[in-house]
Amino acid sequence: MRILITGGTGLIGRRLCRALLAEGHELTVFSRNPASVPVKCGAAVHAIGSLAEWHPDMAFDAVINLAGEPIIDKRWSAQRKQLLWDSRVTLTEELVRRIAAAEHKPSVLLSGSAVGYYGNGGDLNLDETADAGAGFAAELCKAWEDAARGAEKLGVRPQHGAAEPSGAGVAASHLLPQTAGFAGNVSKVRVCLLRTAPVLSNDGGLLARMLPPFRLGLGARLGDGKQWMSWVHIEDYAAMVLRLLRDEQMHGPYNMAAPNPVTNAEFTATLAATLHRPAFLVAPAALLKLAMGESASLLLEGQRVLPRKMEAAHQRFAFPTLADALRDLV
Repeated sequence: MRILITGGTGLIGRRLCRALLAEGHELTVFSRNPASVPVKCGAAVHAIGSLAEWHPDMAFDAVINLAGEPIIDKRWSAQRKQLLWDSRVTLTEELVRRIAAAEHKPSVLLSGSAVGYYGNGGDLNLDETADAGAGFAAELCKAWEDAARGAEKLGVRPQHGAAEPSGAGVAASHLLPQTAGFAGNVSKVRVCLLRTAPVLSNDGGLLARMLPPFRLGLGARLGDGKQWMSWVHIEDYAAMVLRLLRDEQMHGPYNMAAPNPVTNAEFTATLAATLHRPAFLVAPAALLKLAMGESASLLLEGQRVLPRKMEAAHQRFAFPTLADALRDLV
């Protein structure tokens, strides 16, 4: 398959590039810093520095949209919120416009979102049927998903005689745009929304931030520690993305999370035990709010997210429990 990836130089994107290259797919990565793409994603990966470089005569069989500025690195000033919005919602809107303009449309769009879609879920079990929550993070995710859903209105059909790409598992070659005069079996662009939990990896992300203090015995519970933390091992995440890419029956939102969420207190204790270190400290909620402002909600509120649709599709998790994941990574 010919695949366009936005955000391909990030933690998740780099892992997906390795997996997709191993299967023989042809990759193009959109990055604001295209010179970094061969180093981070592989020498065989083509780079573009602007979506404007996607000309209508360029053909992609699939698009994986992972772009987005880090949401927790800085306080949410008005300027920062606009940057977060533009890097997710505005970019996705432009991406859908490029898909609409393409002479050969992709058959599938996998588009990023986050478990923050559900807002502060308390102790509720949240599957994909749950409504969007309140707050900036939830509003951002909902608008992000709504932008991606615009691609569902675009009709495509495979050309007769299109060959199935090696290792792809689905026929997804040259595709034609829908027109009023089309006859035959026309389908819609398949859209999957990736409601992503914090991804655990030894190459960066959440775990990389937590390991240094925990290794020094300075690991701390956040607030009262009762807030739920959904999470997913990066290998399980990559496996789910590959499944969504191949399986033509899968569409709509998917909770990209392990089946066993934990509270923050449980996460803290499990990581400390894995490292054979104590973790008696507490980061008071008031201190976090003072330091981080509104963005502290990402740490002090949580979601008990369950991957019901993946489980219904019989997706296997290599690391279903936090202890399993941390033993592998740490």
